[in-house]
Amino acid sequence: MDYGITICTPIPFASAVARVREALKAQGFGVLTEIDVQATLRDKLGHDMEDYLILGACNPPLAHRALAADRRIGLLLPCNVVVRTADGQTLMRRSTRRSWRRWPASPRSSRSRTRP
Repeated sequence: MDYGITICTPIPFASAVARVREALKAQGFGVLTEIDVQATLRDKLGHDMEDYLILGACNPPLAHRALAADRRIGLLLPCNVVVRTADGQTLMRRSTRRSWRRWPASPRSSRSRTRP
């Protein structure tokens, strides 16, 4: 199952990260979290892997609106953007609105075992 869209580019990883940050800012998003997966796996497990960065971005007005509709939406926040390298390219990925549609619309969903 594919959860997002991918943009593939030949630009270097660091430049792609800078461009993603600029694009997020232009759309009203701030970066709240930054996870350097490559460094974390190297430091914690001794595992080497390609450049892999997860940026947790938030647009406060959109987050407020979503949380006002359903507090459980916090499980999907912040919005993650992944920048990584593969096969000499830099890939930038984000989730799609379609993947968010799988979230139950009703706070009283049959999947919910506790009150929201």
